[in-house]
Amino acid sequence: MLNLMDKHAIIRLKKEGHSNRSLEKILGINRKTIGKYWNDYLNDLTKLENGDDYDVQEIQEKIAAPPKYDVSKRQYRKYTEAIDEFLDDILASEKKKDTILGTHKQKRTNEQIYQLVLKEGFDISQSTISNHIRIKRDKHKECFIRQQYDFGDRLEYDFGEVKLVIDGKVQTLHLAVLSSPASDFRWAYLYKNQKKDVFMDSHVRFFKMIGGIYKEMVYDNMKNVVSKFIGRNEKVLNPDLLILSNYYDYRINVTNCFKGNEKGHVEGSVKIIRNQVFAEKYEFSSYEQACLYLENRLIKMNEKSDIKEEVKVLKKAPPPFELGKLSEPKVDTYSFIQVENRLYSVPDYLVGKKVTVKSYVDVIKIYANSHFVCEHKKKDGDNEISIDINHYLHSLSKKPGALRNSLALKSIPLLKSIFDNHFSTNPKRFIDILIKNQDKSMEELLSVFKEYDVFTDGVDPIDTNPSQKIIAIKTKELIAGYKNLCVGGRM
Repeated sequence: MLNLMDKHAIIRLKKEGHSNRSLEKILGINRKTIGKYWNDYLNDLTKLENGDDYDVQEIQEKIAAPPKYDVSKRQYRKYTEAIDEFLDDILASEKKKDTILGTHKQKRTNEQIYQLVLKEGFDISQSTISNHIRIKRDKHKECFIRQQYDFGDRLEYDFGEVKLVIDGKVQTLHLAVLSSPASDFRWAYLYKNQKKDVFMDSHVRFFKMIGGIYKEMVYDNMKNVVSKFIGRNEKVLNPDLLILSNYYDYRINVTNCFKGNEKGHVEGSVKIIRNQVFAEKYEFSSYEQACLYLENRLIKMNEKSDIKEEVKVLKKAPPPFELGKLSEPKVDTYSFIQVENRLYSVPDYLVGKKVTVKSYVDVIKIYANSHFVCEHKKKDGDNEISIDINHYLHSLSKKPGALRNSLALKSIPLLKSIFDNHFSTNPKRFIDILIKNQDKSMEELLSVFKEYDVFTDGVDPIDTNPSQKIIAIKTKELIAGYKNLCVGGRM
């Protein structure tokens, strides 16, 4: 196939007086082809010189253009009418499937259709079949209309996954991402699932943090947004989303199916946050540490955004929407309540009574007769137990012998170590100390124990007893891990 360089060589050498036959030997191009391009060139020059009624620009473009070949009359050698009809039948069955299923993800790929063609006995390449499928489906490239939003107009929402190593174990966590295309602001929070309460909680956290409300929020067709489809276009929105929209007073905009570009800013934000925050650092000692790291990195990432200007035009946010899921479990004989297949302790005076529980994403709060009783960090796995030894002090004061093997004491290795080494023969004294210091943190409680003679006998055992010294070292190492322990109803 000739190119522009060949055309240039033909014209230049012809101007130097070479014949078509001699150029055939020099260039290796058929002399009839040489004659065609030379004659076309001379005709175009004549039109320009004579000033005929021609489009001058069109002639100039023709002279400057590389050689072109007319392929419109070429016939396919392997693509036959039988193959064409077979493809029509397959594509017709695909359209019928669309009508029956509505929106779905079970369309045959070009590869699958090609395999059907081969199975039918046709000998043809996959590229040829793919080209004809494209033509038949008439898939033209979509034109995207660039958008520009004013401050406060639009907030986009999406979920993304991120894999992190938490306390030595690989976990898949979920990023709830909200972003503003006008100010180029991005916010995210890490969750352990994508359930309804997580979806709701991410909105409440964002509006509380930003202090304002956007005119419109844009979502894709996730289950938390669309409850069901009616036909191909009509959607029934999730009641919980409608509640959020009514409370915070914003419009809901749901994108078309499989049109991630319609909320392109947040789609890009998920990738940007995942890459810039967790590409290098992905190992954390706890879920809470990962959340704190994400928060600090987002502050740094948003330094160049215009969020400060955008906040000025936002509607003032109402008080945070109350998200607690209410339940009224009965306290069992071990002073536990069951919430979502997990057990949580309550004060022992509530045994046999019903309490009111408000269950949030990361914490549960317990009330009795409309009065706050206690709270626990929410457990993740089924059948897990959260227990607070202070909830059993009244019963233990009457049954001190039950303390040694109690789950309440064993759940706090630090206190168990102190009890075994200094109070195993005097459990009542140990219980009395706990009762008098229920309002203290674990660190404060340890200081209290050191003040008692029974613990030190007037002499610091750490200096005289190697085994006591080891315990003291272990104690210091464990203090940090028990700062959030529930003591006296505090987390």
